[in-house]
Amino acid sequence: MSIDLDSFDRRLLAAVQRDASLTTAELAAEVGLSQAPCWRRLQRLKAAGLVRGQVMLLDRDKLGLHVQIFAMVKLSAHGRANVTEFTSAVQAWPEVLECHITLGTMDCLLRIVAPTMKAYEDFFFNRLSALPGVQEVNSVASLSEVKFTTALPVG
Repeated sequence: MSIDLDSFDRRLLAAVQRDASLTTAELAAEVGLSQAPCWRRLQRLKAAGLVRGQVMLLDRDKLGLHVQIFAMVKLSAHGRANVTEFTSAVQAWPEVLECHITLGTMDCLLRIVAPTMKAYEDFFFNRLSALPGVQEVNSVASLSEVKFTTALPVG
């Protein structure tokens, strides 16, 4: 379902993406509306499903999660038939931050965090590559993060 967004809606969505802790009064001032219409618009956008949740973003390095891995997973022919089994297992692992089903030579792309390369090695051998149907895993370690955002281009 698509919803028509005007410039106020877009500015409102951009503002809450930058800082979801802003009060309705602060949001209203930022987008150029009075408080009541701003609150009603935000409620309408939430009800329409455009706002999926509100979270705080944590610093993974300060939490000791210094290693970020992108793992490209190829499933065997048997594994492709059981993608649900694979994705259910992956969803249960807190180290896996994202899982995407992909087109091309690989079937899935995972973003994984770990405190050390040794911890990732243990995760790789004991869980990821041990899943039934996993044929191949190509892991790429991120040396540094140049850009990270959760903000969608709504403006």
